[in-house]
Amino acid sequence: MNATQERWANRCLPLLMANEAGWTLLNPAAFTVTWSGQDTSEALSIEFDGGVPPRQVFVDSHFGYGVLTWRVPYLFRTPPGWNLLARGPANWPKDGICALEGLVETDWTTATFTMNWKLTRPDHPVRFEADEPFCMVVPQRRGELESFDPEIRNLTHDREAYEASLKMSQRRHELQVRKFLGRYSPDFADAKYEWEREYFKGLRPDGTRAAEHQTQLRLPPFANRYRDDD
Repeated sequence: MNATQERWANRCLPLLMANEAGWTLLNPAAFTVTWSGQDTSEALSIEFDGGVPPRQVFVDSHFGYGVLTWRVPYLFRTPPGWNLLARGPANWPKDGICALEGLVETDWTTATFTMNWKLTRPDHPVRFEADEPFCMVVPQRRGELESFDPEIRNLTHDREAYEASLKMSQRRHELQVRKFLGRYSPDFADAKYEWEREYFKGLRPDGTRAAEHQTQLRLPPFANRYRDDD
């Protein structure tokens, strides 16, 4: 996101919040993986920098079918009624490989889990650097998703929301037109750098603020109690 022109991607608050909505596990050693396209576990080739995998690395071809597996060396424990969603790091695309997701009942299980990525392009080397995130863990309360009753309604039946949506759409259209004109006319040159700030500030079209609005998540780091348990 920082590599985009003038770091424009950082103006998308939903992306920023998703990036911070969980804890990431980091790959301990750099390696390159290549898949031949076959279904066997031998079809995956993993080459570590230096030629020999470090002792703390738990990555291999366990399931076959082009699946790369990290054996996560932790037994996670969550409060009663809480699961742990293990997924790829948010907004972290990699060419030729896709992170697979798993939902684990970490409030009772005594088994560790694996993090898996599926290679999608045969004979295409995929690189994982040292300290690159390979897994994001996100707690989820069990049963919370099932408690929702989703519905599809006509927006015009909610007059307030309908009118606010029209105003927002009109503002967005006008901004896009001004930015387009700014490419060709000096009269609109400043519009090339305009962007929608209302959502970032938690503002409705009428200028009122949302009762609860976040622009950053500050998750506490894992406290290291390893020696305390010895």
